[in-house]
Amino acid sequence: MSDPLDRAIFGDDRGAEAISRRQRRRAPRPPAKRTGRKVVVVFVALALVTGAGVAAFTVLKPLISKITGVGGVNEDMDFTGPGEGEVKIAVAQGQTGDDIATTLRDNGVTKTRTAYLEAAKGDPAAASRIQPGTYTLKKGMRGVDAFKVISNPANVVRNAVTLPEGLWASETFARLSSFSGIPVADYEAAANDAAAIGLPAAAGGNVEGWLSPTTYEFPENSTATQQLAIMVKRTVDELARANVAPDQQQRILTLASIVEGEVNAGTDRGKVARVIENRLDNPTGPTVGFLQMDSTRNFAIQKRGNLSAADVAKSKESPYDTYAHKGLPPGPINSPSEASIVAAANPTPGNWYYFVTVNFDTGETLFAETLAEQEQNIAKWKQWCKDNPGKCEAG
Repeated sequence: MSDPLDRAIFGDDRGAEAISRRQRRRAPRPPAKRTGRKVVVVFVALALVTGAGVAAFTVLKPLISKITGVGGVNEDMDFTGPGEGEVKIAVAQGQTGDDIATTLRDNGVTKTRTAYLEAAKGDPAAASRIQPGTYTLKKGMRGVDAFKVISNPANVVRNAVTLPEGLWASETFARLSSFSGIPVADYEAAANDAAAIGLPAAAGGNVEGWLSPTTYEFPENSTATQQLAIMVKRTVDELARANVAPDQQQRILTLASIVEGEVNAGTDRGKVARVIENRLDNPTGPTVGFLQMDSTRNFAIQKRGNLSAADVAKSKESPYDTYAHKGLPPGPINSPSEASIVAAANPTPGNWYYFVTVNFDTGETLFAETLAEQEQNIAKWKQWCKDNPGKCEAG
């Protein structure tokens, strides 16, 4: 059976052969003396067909290669390689293949995004093993060669800074400065330029809560503005994944930050979010509209740990003190994790108004609908503290 590509280029002569056979059955055999002439004609015909075929293949081969990549790279889509020079490419935590492809193209490593994406598509197992970090590549590489470098964990160079959940913006700036050597003042200035760092309008110009906590590997020589922009974008992406509408972003971040400030390891974040919502929704309920969250007082005076009587008196002057002011505070009180954002966007159904962590080792937290239940749970917390001296803060 003939190859479809051959037939497309050279034609299919099977129909002519069938007609020729029918004609031979109907017509008398030609005299033997004409056989030599027929052979000559056949050879001439074969020579013409072969010559036409060679000519057609010679003309069409470059076109076929360009379309299909057969015989080499598609030069419209890919460099021929191997490349030259040195380019440092940073792959950040949470970046997609599309993000990496864009970075490679924009830095001249690959000619197009497709060159890299097609290589990654061909080896999904290797693509899934790509790790955040910095990679050394060349300008003008083939997409498949760039993919081989990035998908090999042996090629990653780690230069990372870890920002835990629940940090205040001031604490985030200090950690970033220690990592990068960039002055804290530069981060503070960058935070005040909402447009430059991509801060959504919902934030009202306040970066607090929008600096997503995770481990970052920033591009080499990146500025304070560029670093904060990466962090803000990650928060925006997390809110989008939680299906938070733009006009609800600041509210959900504020609620999530309180959840983050109140939870311990193992705490049910969804239930904590429900306690907050229940207190907000019922101004005549057990807490008469006050959230009464200690984490908001800590933020109000920028002091961690238990607060003295003088600290409490000072915090009352701040609108962030939820013992002194009803409702949500003016904005987020820290950088919440994605888990807290999801919890704030989707609180667990329930009628709880209270909660207390009764085991600081496991994070076991008990929830209550009434003050009487809460007092019983508090007794369990006090007993645990008594049984585990030194593990409960004094205050």
